[in-house]
Amino acid sequence: QVQLVESGGGLVQAGGSLRLSCTASGSIFKVNAMGWYRQAPGKQRELVAAISDGGDTTYLDSVKGRFTISRDNAKNTVYLQMNSLKPEDTAVYYCNANLRLRILSGYQLYWGQGTQVTVSS
Repeated sequence: QVQLVESGGGLVQAGGSLRLSCTASGSIFKVNAMGWYRQAPGKQRELVAAISDGGDTTYLDSVKGRFTISRDNAKNTVYLQMNSLKPEDTAVYYCNANLRLRILSGYQLYWGQGTQVTVSS
């Protein structure tokens, strides 16, 4: 069974740091783009950062210069290093990944279960 498992969320004071991890496990032929989204209460889910299999990245404007996305292709893992956290970063963070399960199959989008990040002022 293919799944994405996240870890690293928690409670931190404003100005602090957290590092999120997300690992894709199971029978996977290839991992394409991976990303992090977040959803705060009463708000729509938004893209925080994404990284291609070649390492190209994109970021939400409000996190540029504070967050860094990276990946370890050998481990099928994507990371989100979050520095200088602000109360408005409080949300449930979800990872996703485009996965090809077999050599002749297409890519499918998978989501993690989400991890809570709370930043206190």
